[in-house]
Amino acid sequence: MFVISRNTAFTYQGKRVDTKQIGRELGVRYVLEGSVQRSGDHVRVSAQLIDAAIDGHLWAERFDGEAADLFALQNEITSRIANTLGIELIAREAAQLSEHPDALDYILRGRAAMFKPESRDSRAQAITMFERALALDPHSVEAKSWLARILAGRVLEGLSNSAAADIERAEQFVGQALATSPNGPLAHLAKGDVLRAQAQVLGMQNKWDMATLEYEMVLASDRNSVSALGSLANCKFFTGSIEEALRLAEQSIRLSPRNPQIWFPYFQIGRTRLLQSRIDDAILWFDKARSANPANPGIRALLASAYGLKGETERGAAELAEARRLGREGAYSSITSMRAGPFGVPKLRALSETTFFAGLRLAGVPEE
Repeated sequence: MFVISRNTAFTYQGKRVDTKQIGRELGVRYVLEGSVQRSGDHVRVSAQLIDAAIDGHLWAERFDGEAADLFALQNEITSRIANTLGIELIAREAAQLSEHPDALDYILRGRAAMFKPESRDSRAQAITMFERALALDPHSVEAKSWLARILAGRVLEGLSNSAAADIERAEQFVGQALATSPNGPLAHLAKGDVLRAQAQVLGMQNKWDMATLEYEMVLASDRNSVSALGSLANCKFFTGSIEEALRLAEQSIRLSPRNPQIWFPYFQIGRTRLLQSRIDDAILWFDKARSANPANPGIRALLASAYGLKGETERGAAELAEARRLGREGAYSSITSMRAGPFGVPKLRALSETTFFAGLRLAGVPEE
């Protein structure tokens, strides 16, 4: 985002100037304004986003915290506002239909499509938008990186008709992006996604540590990257560091509570709680994830297992039926077939045997 300096912005402080005038004088489309209030150790920050062209409010939110560590509070509020602005502005700009869209228009439309609930159609739409951007600008590192991300993402979400082909294509695009921009955070984020897809879907276990390094590199340059936090949490989970995975998922929720993909950290927390045999907590988080993404079969399967372990076998069976309806053909048909999938390190597999698989048996999944 192009952002006017605070010294220039502060020249309007305390003046009765309408937003349209600010937009004209500074050449900006959007204005973020707000206030800070303090009562004892409690701090409240109110912020609102305004479309300067029409003087219309697009978004408003209140942030509360304790002033005991003011710098940490400032960092967290700044991160949350930055992440929220990213979501709001992408959606807003993507909706501004252009008669002759350029590469950036198509990239924004592709990113807006990625915000939609996961489905084959929304993922195909995003891929088409990024491909059009690349056709207009064949050297665009951004278009190549986003295209690699959505191809790998569709594989990770179980929505690809040809996982190996999508991963191979994504690997080519990310290689080209890194050759042009070796230090680009977005390109490294895309590489992490490709490596994670190779590990999680193709069972290439040596790729987990490589993906972890990519996500850590992204966070070193952009500590606000919720995508990197969530993906790093997945790497930590599948390599057995489930407590660290839990911390990263919680951090991503704090930094971006309005994230359109908020179901993912909810799911990650519930999954960890299930393996820790904290069944009531697991059900609470799976309920949140299901509400945010009702079409995801993985959430339903884990919820079926949790209900089975809790002794609520009828509810478990109902969730299992939904998981099978929403998933690919033959999904969740037997414990044996599910065991064949990649489950990370032996520690994770052992925990899954005593919790996840045990609950699925109680919910009605046969052994063979």
